[in-house]
Amino acid sequence: MKNHCYPLVFRQPLWLLVCYCLIGTSPVHGRQQAEQQQELEQVQQQIKTTERQLKKQQQQLNKAEQQLQQSDRALAKATSELRQTEQQLAQTEQRTLQLDQQQQQLQLELQQQQRQLAAQLKSAYSLGQHDYTRMLLNQQDAGKLERALTYYQYFNRARVSQLAEINKTVLQLEQIKQQLAEQQQQLHIMLAEQQQQQQQLQVVKAEQQTAVSQLQKLLKEQDNQLSYLRQNEVSLQNTIDKLRALAERSLTLLGLTANKGKLRWPLNGALLQSFGENRQGGMRSRGILISGREGNPVQAIADGRVIYADWLKGYGWVIVLDHGEGFMSLYGHNQNILKQPGEQIIAGETIALVGMSGGQATAGLYFEIREKGDAVNPLSWLNKNKG
Repeated sequence: MKNHCYPLVFRQPLWLLVCYCLIGTSPVHGRQQAEQQQELEQVQQQIKTTERQLKKQQQQLNKAEQQLQQSDRALAKATSELRQTEQQLAQTEQRTLQLDQQQQQLQLELQQQQRQLAAQLKSAYSLGQHDYTRMLLNQQDAGKLERALTYYQYFNRARVSQLAEINKTVLQLEQIKQQLAEQQQQLHIMLAEQQQQQQQLQVVKAEQQTAVSQLQKLLKEQDNQLSYLRQNEVSLQNTIDKLRALAERSLTLLGLTANKGKLRWPLNGALLQSFGENRQGGMRSRGILISGREGNPVQAIADGRVIYADWLKGYGWVIVLDHGEGFMSLYGHNQNILKQPGEQIIAGETIALVGMSGGQATAGLYFEIREKGDAVNPLSWLNKNKG
């Protein structure tokens, strides 16, 4: 009897496969029963092998997702440190410029004081020579001349003291400037190191994304991609439900209704995926996907309050804003999030940086608007003219 069950192993449900193998076999003779039993055992062995393969693939997928999450977190930390270093570098450069201006001003004052001192010394010398001559020839009052010379000597000492203070200040400024130059050099070194680290992390992240894509392809072939997407959807929905309960406590925000069709876009870019469009695996998208370059700013569509800012399976770095009256906006696949839960946000404020976290193949922003927990088409709420 031919092994007609084998081609069905990877195409049919396991229970149906067993039924196919049992139907059409009749235990008439002992030899036939033995053959049927052997076939059944072979099929069962194939089933167990397939189940082990699926289990192994699922474990590999879970491991790859964990590695991807770690990579996303490391990349976010590196970009955050990079931004801080750039800010420190800009502050140092600004401080150096201010010190240069102060130094130039003090040098001008120093030159002016030196000229005044030279003129004063020349005047005192001329006056002294003239008065001593008159005193010797004309017998001028010596007390008056002595008082004049004493006055000039006192004035000159004051000048010299003032010049010494200015020289001291200039020296201090030179020392500070040298320190700032050394600090600036260190910051440039740090900046170069962090940029190199970021590039390395992006390479690692790309490798992890490739691994996840390959495993998801395997799962899709095994009809498990839909299940995987549903798990991500359930995870997001559970998070949204919790956030909705939290958002209902807010009484100061006025919602989005008054600005429907006028809200600013969170990112200027091409629309990669529309609301309701089929995603991979047959799931319908509850948001839109906007293309962008990694590191581009993601802006809040309206005034709100941060109620979630963390990594979420399938969506990467996610930040959610509560706008009041049951309205929330969600921003996913970010490279980094710049705000923390509880922070008040104004419309147009940068809240995140564009990325490809969560296994996204290309850089972009996943964006949703929720009304009382239900996803609505963002294109009906955003301004028809981007910008």
